[in-house]
Amino acid sequence: MPDAVVIGAGPNGLVAANLLADEGWSVEVLEEQPEPGGAVRHDRDVDPDFVNDLCSSFYPLAAASPVLARLRLDDHGLRWSHAPRVLAHPLSDGRCAVLARGLDTTADSLDAFHPGDGEAWRRLHETWEHLRPDILGALFTPFPPLRAGARLAVRLRAAGGLRMARTLILPVRRLGDEEFQGEGGKLLLAGNALHADLAPEAAGSGGFGWLMSMLGQTYGFPVPVGGAGALTEALVRRLRERGGTLRCGQRVRRVIVRDGRAVGVLTADGGRVAAHRAVLADVSAPALYGDLVPEEHLPSQLLTDVRRFQWDFATFKVDWALDGPVPWQAEAAARAGTVHLADGMDELTRFAAQIAMGQVPDRPFALFGQMTTADSSRSPRGTEAAWAYTHVPHVIKSDAGDEGLTGTWSTKEQEVMADRVERQVERFAPGFRSLIRARRVLAPPTLQALDSNLYGGAINGGTTALHQQLFFRPVPGIGRPETPVAGLYLASASAHPGGGVHGAPGANAARAALHRNRLPGVTRAQRALALRDRTGRKPRRAH
Repeated sequence: MPDAVVIGAGPNGLVAANLLADEGWSVEVLEEQPEPGGAVRHDRDVDPDFVNDLCSSFYPLAAASPVLARLRLDDHGLRWSHAPRVLAHPLSDGRCAVLARGLDTTADSLDAFHPGDGEAWRRLHETWEHLRPDILGALFTPFPPLRAGARLAVRLRAAGGLRMARTLILPVRRLGDEEFQGEGGKLLLAGNALHADLAPEAAGSGGFGWLMSMLGQTYGFPVPVGGAGALTEALVRRLRERGGTLRCGQRVRRVIVRDGRAVGVLTADGGRVAAHRAVLADVSAPALYGDLVPEEHLPSQLLTDVRRFQWDFATFKVDWALDGPVPWQAEAAARAGTVHLADGMDELTRFAAQIAMGQVPDRPFALFGQMTTADSSRSPRGTEAAWAYTHVPHVIKSDAGDEGLTGTWSTKEQEVMADRVERQVERFAPGFRSLIRARRVLAPPTLQALDSNLYGGAINGGTTALHQQLFFRPVPGIGRPETPVAGLYLASASAHPGGGVHGAPGANAARAALHRNRLPGVTRAQRALALRDRTGRKPRRAH
């Protein structure tokens, strides 16, 4: 009988399993898909000569995460690569805002839009550098982050106190208007806010856009060499070295609850896997409460709150194998790993408003990834492995275009929407479509089939809006991984601090389980000896 069963081998589940194994626990991870990784996988299905990531691709939060840093995944084969520039936002008139890891390069790009905007960006960066250690400490630790939060409060007072707090909760349109005269800086912030589901007019979108922009400024938007799955492979390799077990093709149907405590799981094939100490669920909150855990074991208020759980936007993605580099009208976009495609702030607002009204956007804001530019191993020399994703409503009422899309996502609708995304790229890169060797369409139902946590193509485990963050995530409470069932912990992006590949929800769940089960007088050395007895080798020290 393992000490812990982990449901789901996405990055959070694998991080949780690794941390438990580091403490000498026996761990079994059950994954319903035929391979691990969740949204962190790659394949060669678009074209055999091209590596395309299935879901996520760029990982600024992974680069900044102290959780992943402590796992020393470079010792297990993980290597990172960067594009020459982090991000570009071209406009149809040829101007282009650029985010680079070099502060001078970013500032010069914004000064080209309006003199003085580069200095405004430097001020935002100076504030970030002052607050960064404690922002990251508060972000990647269990809620409430008492120590990091206290230090952050002190630093916030030094940075202007209530004025800085006001800045962080501003809508990104307002923040941009207050800080910049030209459009370049505003677009960098607003485009980064729309990496989540935060419209330019949404409260808190300014803080999120600033955070993502500053992560890119400091850490870049790196990619794993060889494909997104290299990150998963490193996590799995590390876990197995520590005696952990991973079984794929094992869908968990039910958490077994006895006397108010989780004691194991029931799989779809009728198998039972007992858990001596804990069950950690890297699944969405709606999937856990009332589905995996029967309603009779849960408080009625929790069930009511979960029914109000809000998903982030649905996602529509297209992967390409291109016979040459993208012919950007703005040359600066050619060196960026990520390119934002919307012709100004008003077009971003229009896009978000159409989604809010249940319409399929007619000019979809697209995040475009140039993977070979970021990692030369992804495709043959002179070609580009590329992708773009955009957002659509979960419930579609009408099509803002004139093609009658209804959200059935039939093969015909998928092709129509993929063509619409390609036309958006063509606005900024005339001739793009002539380079397409092959493409793959991943509509919302396809994304969910690849990873059931991506409900309807939602990629962040629930909305990033303020009403479902901190102690409101996943429902109003204390924002922690503990659940009403003893020994059961929520370890997915539905838990604080939310979406992105950084491992914090998994780490928080593992820490909670360890704290609950730690026996007085048992030292770390004794736990390490127990691990060595089981696996036959001395575990590496976790830094």
